[in-house]
Amino acid sequence: MDLFQQIQEQLKNIPSFENKPAVALETTIISHGMPYPQNVETALAVEHEVRLQGGIPVTIGILNGKIKIGMTPDEIESFGKNQHQIMKVSRRDLGYCLANKLSGATTVAATMILAKLANIKIFATGGIGGVHRNGNKTFDISADLDEFSKSNVNVVCAGPKAILDIPLTLEYLETKGVPIIGYQVDRLPLFYSRTSKFKLQQTCQNPEQIANIIKANDALKLNQASLIVNPIPEKYSLDVDLMEHYISKAIKQAEEENILGKDITPFLLAKIVELTKGESLNANIELIKNNAKLAAQIAVELTK
Repeated sequence: MDLFQQIQEQLKNIPSFENKPAVALETTIISHGMPYPQNVETALAVEHEVRLQGGIPVTIGILNGKIKIGMTPDEIESFGKNQHQIMKVSRRDLGYCLANKLSGATTVAATMILAKLANIKIFATGGIGGVHRNGNKTFDISADLDEFSKSNVNVVCAGPKAILDIPLTLEYLETKGVPIIGYQVDRLPLFYSRTSKFKLQQTCQNPEQIANIIKANDALKLNQASLIVNPIPEKYSLDVDLMEHYISKAIKQAEEENILGKDITPFLLAKIVELTKGESLNANIELIKNNAKLAAQIAVELTK
């Protein structure tokens, strides 16, 4: 059996979660977003949060060239422990990873692609990628943004990562026609912080309203995703101005060390953890769990 047939066989065996309250979960958070053992503890805690709300957690990744739609606790542990041996996989990397039988942690974009194959409608993550600062010169734009107009998998997050150029990220999403729905907020949350100066046009007060918007978009056959922004719990929200100070310092160091491309986000997040003495890591963990909770509630509503 040649490689094409092998992958076709894999695709045939992908389970379908159609009309089930499944929540897709990415693996980049495990391998590239946090240190061990917090990465594994968080991944398992997020799955537990989904189950508490009546949802089905589905952690997605690639293991030795095989697509995994629903990783086991042992596989999650392996991803977390061996994080430096795990490839970071976005849309462009999927074929390479499978062809070379590598293990890959899926980004938002790649997770959306694989979740769509399993008929999963909702995906919970921390924050999405976007247009990086100086993106108008470097054209460093995350593939996450384009995926919203290609894969109909709705994403719950705590807003774009605060390390990004937020105005350009919002402009890009608007150009792609991506709905940004605020959950109980009318201003864009900024990952570590609950609010910002950026006004939202669409807001909802409960998971049922969000599910109805998704159903309406599906009925219109828009074949695209919505971005649902869910602010970090108030108890863990960090000061916007202070975080901007730390982010600016981290970006300056990245420039001095010529950190570019897919290495930039893990570098900046790790540096911010260092500068905040671990406070940003705690915030990151709590906001991901909070997003999983809301995603599961929406997934349950979608099955009604």
